[in-house]
Amino acid sequence: MNILVVGGGGREHAIVKKLRENSEVKRIFCLPGNGGMEQIADCVPISAKELDGVIEFARAHDIDFAVVAQDDPLALGCVDRLHALGIPCFGPDAQAARIESSKVFAKDLMKKYGIPTADYQVFDAPEAALAYLDEAAYPLVIKADGLALGKGVVICQDRRQAGDAIGQIMEQRAFGEAGSRVLIERFLTGPEVSVLAFTDGKTICPMVSSMDHKRAGEGDTGPNTGGMGTVAPNPYYSPQVAQQCMERIFLPTIRAMEAEGCPFKGCLYFGLMLTEEGPMVIEYNCRFGDPEAQVVLPLLKTDLLSIMQAVEGETLDRINIEWSQGAAACVILASGGYPGSYETGKRITIPEQLPENVTIYHAGDKLTLDGLVTSGGRVLGVTATADTLSQALESAYAAAQTIHFEGMFLRKDIGRHALALLED
Repeated sequence: MNILVVGGGGREHAIVKKLRENSEVKRIFCLPGNGGMEQIADCVPISAKELDGVIEFARAHDIDFAVVAQDDPLALGCVDRLHALGIPCFGPDAQAARIESSKVFAKDLMKKYGIPTADYQVFDAPEAALAYLDEAAYPLVIKADGLALGKGVVICQDRRQAGDAIGQIMEQRAFGEAGSRVLIERFLTGPEVSVLAFTDGKTICPMVSSMDHKRAGEGDTGPNTGGMGTVAPNPYYSPQVAQQCMERIFLPTIRAMEAEGCPFKGCLYFGLMLTEEGPMVIEYNCRFGDPEAQVVLPLLKTDLLSIMQAVEGETLDRINIEWSQGAAACVILASGGYPGSYETGKRITIPEQLPENVTIYHAGDKLTLDGLVTSGGRVLGVTATADTLSQALESAYAAAQTIHFEGMFLRKDIGRHALALLED
C-alpha cells in the first residue's frame, strides 16, 4: 500500500512510525514531513495547507490511503477533496472539523446538547469585549475563535491582563483571522486530562488518557504553548471518571455531531477539566494532539492502519483495540524564545545509539547538507516507555540530556503532579 500523511510535526512522526509496523505498507509519503521523518518516509516539500499541491500529488502517486493529521488542512477541506478523488482517508471533513476550527461552533454545540463546559460569551468587536471586561468576574479565559497553533488561549487574572489580551487578539491580530471573534469564558479549576478517541461517527473508542503541560515555564508559568511535554496514562483519570465522561461527554458529542448533519470520523480530542462539578470540556481538537500522540501511540498494541481503515469504513465496532499496561513520558526540546520569537538553523546533535525504550520524535527540524538543524519552536520530543511513569520520566530526561542545539530549553518538571498523585 501507498500511504499519504499530510503534516510535518512530532504528531505525524509518531503516526508514521506506527503505520510502518503494518507489513502491507509499501511507501509512506509525508507532505511536508521533516528532517527526522526522512529516515522512514518519503518527505515532499509541499505545505500541508497547499491543498492544490497535496491533491495533485495524491492524484499522481497512486495513493491507497491518506491520513490528514494537521488541523489546518482538515479545516480547509483536505479530506473532502481526497474523497472526491476516491481516496479513502482518516480524518474529518471540513464540516466536522469545525469542532476545532471554530470555538464558537464547539461551545454552541455543547450548550445546545447539554454537554458540560464553562459558561461563555462571544464577541465580534473589541469594543463590546472590552466593555464586558468591566463587569466580568476574574480570573477568566479569553480564546481566539479560530486555529492559533494551540496558543490562542489567555488566562487573565485581572482587568488589565484581559484588556491586553483583547488588544493583542482582536486589534493587533496576533493570530490573524483566528482572532476576529473571541470567547470570554469562566475560569475552571481542577486537574486537566487529555483523551483522544477513535470514532467512525457512531462508535467511539477512547485511547489511553494523557496529561499535557501547556505553559512554557516550570511550575506551569509563562505563556501557553503547543505543549511542552506529556505523560500517559493520566492518574487523575480513574475508571469512575472515564465512565462519567463516556456518558456525559463522549457519546453525547458524537450524537450531537450526527444530529447536526456533520458526523465526526477520525480522531477526536477531548481537553477536559475535572472540576468539583464533574468533568467539563475545555476544548475539542479534530485530530491527534501534539504531543499527546507521542505518548499515546507508543502504548497502542493494535495495528493503527487497521483501526484507521475501520474508522473510514464505519466498522469500528468490530475492532478490539488493545493497549500496553505501562506508561510513557514525552519531554519537548524547544528553541530559545519559544513560543515567542526564536532563531532557527541551529545544528542538532543526537547520539547514534539510544536506549531501546526511547524514541525521538522530530517536529521542528530539517535536513541540510550540514545535517539536522532547527526549523521551528518545538524541535524534538523525547519519548520513553516503561513499566512505571517514574521509570519512563527518568529515561526520557536522561536521553534529553544527551541531545544538544544552541538555545535549547525544556521543562524539568514534566509529570511532577502525576508522580505526586501516584505516590500518595
